[in-house]
Amino acid sequence: MKLIGIDEAGRGALAGPVAVGLVAWEIKDWPKIKKFLKDYPAGKDSKKLMPKQRDFWFAKIKELNVRHRVTNKVALVSNKIIDKKGINFAIRNGIENNLQRLGGETSKSLVLLDGGLKAPKEWVNQQTIIKGDEKELIIGLASIVAKVTRDREMVRLSKKYPNHQLHQHKGYGTKLHYQKITEFGALVIHRETYLSGYC
Repeated sequence: MKLIGIDEAGRGALAGPVAVGLVAWEIKDWPKIKKFLKDYPAGKDSKKLMPKQRDFWFAKIKELNVRHRVTNKVALVSNKIIDKKGINFAIRNGIENNLQRLGGETSKSLVLLDGGLKAPKEWVNQQTIIKGDEKELIIGLASIVAKVTRDREMVRLSKKYPNHQLHQHKGYGTKLHYQKITEFGALVIHRETYLSGYC
C-alpha cells in the first residue's frame, strides 16, 4: 500500500506558475522513514518555516528519494494556463500530472490532500484534510517540495527579469511587487486575470 501526500504553492501569486508537490512512500517503509524524519517540525505550517529550514528538509526528501524510499514530484503549471482555464483547473492539472507520472494501482494507494484539493476519481482512497500540512507529515513534505521548487523557479526568472526583483517577493502581491509593476509594467509571466483592473 502506498501513501501519497499532495499540496500546492503559489495559488495567490500575481506572477509565475502554480506548483503542485507530491510525496509518496510505501507504508511498509514508514518505520525507517519515520526515524530519518524524526526532527521534522510536525504541526507547523510548512509554508511558514524559514527558507533555510525548507531547503534543509527539501534536501532530506531528495536524500530519501536517492535511497528509493520516498518518491517526490512537482508539476509547475504556467500562468498562461491559469489565465486561460483558471487556478483550480491548473492545480487539478498539476495533481493529475503528478499522479500519472507516479503510476501504480490507484486502488492500492491512499492519497492525502491539503485544503480543498482533490485527486481524480479513479484514486478511490483519498482524503482532503483542512490544514493538512500541519496535521499530516506527508502533506507537509509535499508542501515543502512545491514551495522550494516554485521559489527556485522565481529566483531563476528574477535573473531573466531583474527589474521586478522576483527573487524577493516570489511573485506575490507585496508592496514592492506592485511598485515594480507600476514602474516597469507587467511581464509575460504575470497572471493577467490577477492584475485585471490594475494595469
